[in-house]
Amino acid sequence: MKINLILTAVFFLVFLLLLILSLLRKDKISVKYSIMWLLMILISTIILIIPGSLKQMANLLGFELESNMVLCIFIVVLLLISIALTVMITKLKKEVTLLIQEVGIIKKEMESNK
Repeated sequence: MKINLILTAVFFLVFLLLLILSLLRKDKISVKYSIMWLLMILISTIILIIPGSLKQMANLLGFELESNMVLCIFIVVLLLISIALTVMITKLKKEVTLLIQEVGIIKKEMESNK
């Protein structure tokens, strides 16, 4: 890899690390999800440190180009994040429905007690 690309990747990883830590400190992201991001940063750093590791992984997995493998990995990660968000939204929707029903029952009981 060229030194310019390595320096750009290191800059991006440091920026991403600082962003995740800042969001974690401000309690805008949970520890569970920050661990996933920190793990991705660690894996990316290891790939940068070990020369030729990306090419070896691509050859091992059957990709002709490293860029194809990286793109495929990004698509899979985005798909998994999308599925996780869908599960979370479904759970929250059920909780909101339950809360609305409980508030309705309490409201009806208060009106009947008057």
